[in-house]
Amino acid sequence: MLIVIGGLPATGKTTLSRLLAARIGAVHVRIDTIEQAIVRSGLARHPVGPAGYVVGYALAEEHLRQGLTVIAESVNPLAVTRDAWRETGIRAGVAVAEVEVVCSDPAEHRHRVTSRSIDIPGLRPPDWQEVVEREYEPWERERVLVDTAGQAPEQSLDALLRDLERVRGSGS
Repeated sequence: MLIVIGGLPATGKTTLSRLLAARIGAVHVRIDTIEQAIVRSGLARHPVGPAGYVVGYALAEEHLRQGLTVIAESVNPLAVTRDAWRETGIRAGVAVAEVEVVCSDPAEHRHRVTSRSIDIPGLRPPDWQEVVEREYEPWERERVLVDTAGQAPEQSLDALLRDLERVRGSGS
């Protein structure tokens, strides 16, 4: 299965993706890691454009073809990137679950943006203004929605696992 996790910065995507990967034994493909590696290589500077996503699609497809479950995590702000992830799963012949992670409490979200630490060397996190001004197209198709506001990461994981079971059961 391909589980595509998207959402604005500091909503809890990485935390949730890591917890999910550990729980179900999946491969976690994180676009921030790929993009920062491209920057460190000297081939590009931020923003790197579509390169990180294209590499992510290729890695995800390779892992899926090996029979592994993949969690693809990125902001995933545009319909074109969401469509490309879906196509990656279709090419690999696996079910695709799309997940949008939100933090519906603006004060909590802002606090997360301004207080978080970054675990990727050299990556500069966006500030609050950059987060709220970021291009982010509304999702136009069904997806699992996880609201991380006011709950522990493990609670968000439990909600996500329940919804993924529903998706898996419906054959999406």
